[in-house]
Amino acid sequence: MRHQVAFNESDRMAWHKSSYSGGGGGNCVEVAEGQDETRVRDTQHRELGHLTFTSPEWAGLLTTLKARQP
Repeated sequence: MRHQVAFNESDRMAWHKSSYSGGGGGNCVEVAEGQDETRVRDTQHRELGHLTFTSPEWAGLLTTLKARQP
């Protein structure tokens, strides 16, 4: 798995609140989904950068999360 922390926003990928974030407002993550990769960042600490996942890695993570839902 390739995890990369980036400190600039030179790309044009649109960020949006993840549907997996709770509705409480305090524990939110944002995602930017592109054709080849997906980026994830903490909404409250955007300045710390983001994690980058390849498309297969992101699909695998979502499959695992869905399988663990009650």
